Amino acid sequence: MLGLQKKDASLLLLVFALTMLAPFILNPFPEGSGWAQFNAGYPDLMQRFVIFGIFAIGFNILFGLTGYLSFGHAAFLGVGSYSAVWMFKLLSMNVIPAIALAVITSGLFALLIGFISLRRSGIYFSILTLAFAQMSFALAYSVLTPITGGETGLQLALDDPRILDSISAAAGGNIPVPSLFGIEMRDSSEWSVGSWVFTFNNGYYFAAFIMLCSFYLSIRIFRSPFGLMLRAVKSNQQRLNYTGLNTRPYTLAAFVISGMYAGLAGGLMAAMDPLAGAERMFWTASGEVVLMTILGGVGTLIGPVLGAGMIKYMENILSKINSDILHTWFAFLPDGLEDFIVTIIYPFIGKGWHLTLGLLFMMVVIFLPGGLVEGGQKIAKLFKRGKKDDDGAKAADATTPAE
Repeated sequence: MLGLQKKDASLLLLVFALTMLAPFILNPFPEGSGWAQFNAGYPDLMQRFVIFGIFAIGFNILFGLTGYLSFGHAAFLGVGSYSAVWMFKLLSMNVIPAIALAVITSGLFALLIGFISLRRSGIYFSILTLAFAQMSFALAYSVLTPITGGETGLQLALDDPRILDSISAAAGGNIPVPSLFGIEMRDSSEWSVGSWVFTFNNGYYFAAFIMLCSFYLSIRIFRSPFGLMLRAVKSNQQRLNYTGLNTRPYTLAAFVISGMYAGLAGGLMAAMDPLAGAERMFWTASGEVVLMTILGGVGTLIGPVLGAGMIKYMENILSKINSDILHTWFAFLPDGLEDFIVTIIYPFIGKGWHLTLGLLFMMVVIFLPGGLVEGGQKIAKLFKRGKKDDDGAKAADATTPAE
């Protein structure tokens, strides 16, 4: 299917099903129940799932295939956001030109940074990319204020030229919103089934479609001769150099592709919410995508998507749980025991959700170096082994002669 092997096609279908059915999967608990706190099926969070999934997929093409660890990929995320917002300001609120400019601009920026940074490898490469990202953040925050908006960020205004949308903006008196040929990204429809409310957002499904295309492209890259060469670079780049093969064009191509993925994610962020700020270039954003990739599984196809979903879920759901909610959950316990349990759990939720993330990351690195994907594979093997044992026992019982 689509030029993919059976295993890869099944994986693509799985991701397709998960993204299309996300409003149902992420809303397992009825509204008003005590467990509704864990529902994540609202548009803003679902958009973040798929957008940061794209960001992590692109980063995995560089880190997972070549082994080059970049600490500066947030620079491309920010460049993509700024480019998309400028396209909204100057040309049209249609998301297609904005995303196209975001990908092209971030690709050119990645070409410049990669050409310099890839002269070194290992920790020196990582520090170079981090330095470039922090310089980009500093420029966006202060020096390039007329272009980036400085600390307030780049936002839309009524007096923006918007060549193709100027008439509609003047007639309505309001700033137009991002749209896809008239279909507004912010529009949603709801479906109520009993106590459940499912929300279907245009922006989410547009971003999900882009993520599916990005995921499909990453599969083709992983299975291509180009991907095989990148794996060889990761395995033993020095040996390849000894054979007379110049590996820099391959690593530079991977760096540029990865940067374009990041720019695509930044453009989609602006398409969902048309503003861009320098905080998207800060080093913490670069570290976040590293955590997503390692947590999900470096070098795997679906791992970065799972890691991105896990971190964004914890950031938006676990961080909202406070002591009052905990007391509500454990109200059935005696007062002393209730207070004790709340005191023990509270440091790991709310503002302390990073502590939970850190512990989870430590356990994954120590016990599951392959990330969540390796954990899923081990669980699947246990079920298969149990099934084989049951089948073997049944076969032995069937062949045992009756007394």
